[in-house]
Amino acid sequence: MLIALHKNATTTPATRLALQQASGTDRELAQQYGIGVDTVRKWRHRTTVHDASHTAHRLQTTLSA
Repeated sequence: MLIALHKNATTTPATRLALQQASGTDRELAQQYGIGVDTVRKWRHRTTVHDASHTAHRLQTTLSA
């Protein structure tokens, strides 16, 4: 299966799964994988390993008269 990662992705689905299953602290895992603590926290609290959409949740629309 081909996985398309965006150009700024710091983790792969395999890394994300490893983060979710790991038992170390967020800081230890961040150092181990060379990523930020916030990134570790984000992936440990998600239930999936797939990237979420980067599109705004609420798109600004303008209606013409």
